[in-house]
Amino acid sequence: MRNPELLSLLSTWRTLILIYLPPPFFGIVLMALATVLALGFHRALIRLTRRLLGTRYPFVLSLIARTRAVSRLALVVFALGLVLPVSDFSDEGVAHVGKMLLVAFIVLIGWTAVIASELASTVYLARFQIDVEDNLLARKHVTQTNILKRALETLIVIVTVATALMTFDSVRQYGVSLFASAGAAGLIVGLAARPLFANLIAGVQIAVTQPIRVDDAVIVEGEWGRVEEITSTYVVIKIWDWRRLIVPLSYFLESPFQNWTRQSASLIGSVYLYLDYRAPVGLLREKLTEFAKASKLWDGDVVNLQVSDAKNNTIEIRALVSAANSGKAWDLRCEMREKLIDFLQAEHPDALPVQRAAVEKDAIPEMDRR
Repeated sequence: MRNPELLSLLSTWRTLILIYLPPPFFGIVLMALATVLALGFHRALIRLTRRLLGTRYPFVLSLIARTRAVSRLALVVFALGLVLPVSDFSDEGVAHVGKMLLVAFIVLIGWTAVIASELASTVYLARFQIDVEDNLLARKHVTQTNILKRALETLIVIVTVATALMTFDSVRQYGVSLFASAGAAGLIVGLAARPLFANLIAGVQIAVTQPIRVDDAVIVEGEWGRVEEITSTYVVIKIWDWRRLIVPLSYFLESPFQNWTRQSASLIGSVYLYLDYRAPVGLLREKLTEFAKASKLWDGDVVNLQVSDAKNNTIEIRALVSAANSGKAWDLRCEMREKLIDFLQAEHPDALPVQRAAVEKDAIPEMDRR
């Protein structure tokens, strides 16, 4: 921040002003004047930048609008740092105030970087719509962008705080010795920081490999739901009954789970019926096709009915129907099950499961035979 020519000019003005202004007030007046000049220069700079850019760079214009207050404060801090060396404060006061201004400037730079990353993700995701039926591509980009944005923001915060703390000699020496040593304190800090960095790395892995995406239909810990939010440390699963299941981010890299919408939203739903051996399988197959074609939930792809098993008293009928997404597949399964049962009750009640018993004639008591 120190420019020899600027310092010489300020020193000349300082000599002239001290003739009419007592020394205790010179530094305050000088810093107030620097603040006013910085605010005026910031306003003129914003107007000039907007006039030069016009409407050709919407991202830059949005960034300028979002960071206007931050940039104004940063310019004021920079101006105060320039005039601080020629003020009438003591050497100790100048050192402390200069340190505070430097820390404030570092924090403002980190703040600007966080705003820029958030704005960049918003502008990038504006081209994708996740509220449409075929939203696989949109969910892919939304998941990647949100996870990487959170990871980047976490990294920016860590770097900003570390840089600000390293400006203090005592903290810098303590931090270096703490992380460089192999003592108990270093182990404690390492163990405490491990979950943070583990989740940060897991977030990057999920953003790249994408085992899950926002709005994916998943089964986790026996619960069916949709991925509602992916943060830098955990994932929120909205279960079908509106409960929320909070799962650590690393869970999806270390434990098996079901993802029903990994490649596409379409699903095949299965309906199982347990019927008597007299059930008309061929007629049921025809009726299933008829019911599926009449349903608005069927996507026109898969419809099939087979005898999947035969047990002592019943046969197992498996009906398969496909739908555009998991919600429609569930409703379609229920609809097909209800219609097939209604058809059997009305047209073929003998196909419903019954219990048979064979009684030998010799086992009947003499009085019951009469």
